[in-house]
Amino acid sequence: MFTGIIEEIGKVGRIEKRSGYQRTTIQAKKVLAGVKIGDSISLDGACHTVVAFDEDTFAVESVDETLRRTTLGHRQVGHLLNLERSLKLGDRLDGHLVSGHVDGVGTISRRSDFSDNVLFEVENPVALSPYFAEKGSVTVDGISLTVISVTSCSFSVTIIPHTLTVTTLAHKRTGERVNLEVDLVARYLERLTQFPYHGRLTESKIKEMGFE
Repeated sequence: MFTGIIEEIGKVGRIEKRSGYQRTTIQAKKVLAGVKIGDSISLDGACHTVVAFDEDTFAVESVDETLRRTTLGHRQVGHLLNLERSLKLGDRLDGHLVSGHVDGVGTISRRSDFSDNVLFEVENPVALSPYFAEKGSVTVDGISLTVISVTSCSFSVTIIPHTLTVTTLAHKRTGERVNLEVDLVARYLERLTQFPYHGRLTESKIKEMGFE
């Protein structure tokens, strides 16, 4: 579990394409403090397991499913990534609860720069549209953000100067693709509404409804 508060920006140092997956080595500093094999680190919002590390880098492996459903399969050496270590019990929750499971890939359709903020409009997969709501939460490339407005297939977010400084959003331009994760609460509420029965769910009732 993560918060969507980015700890640092890492840089892709090496990419190795292997049968069925990709091994990526990332240059970093802050997230390496106390790191262990098996730890979870979010890369642009996608949870990955640390499989190797040294003083300046750590390596992760992404299976084809992850590469297909996120932007990580299109990253190249030198590209920047938003990094966040997994949440510890007792930590402050300054963003919102983020699972690190990317729901889809969106495309930046508009970037508007103002004196004190930047507005991004992001086209999202139509299947994700029901999960976005004004003043609701969304994760864009691992960053916890508040939705400003929504349309049938897009949403907009406003980025303050601090967020631009500590994330990769300063470098994002129109046409670029970004990883999206919808709010966990919205996801579970949608799932609950799929059940036609609102009484107490027993094991026999669940089987009767076809949810074996």
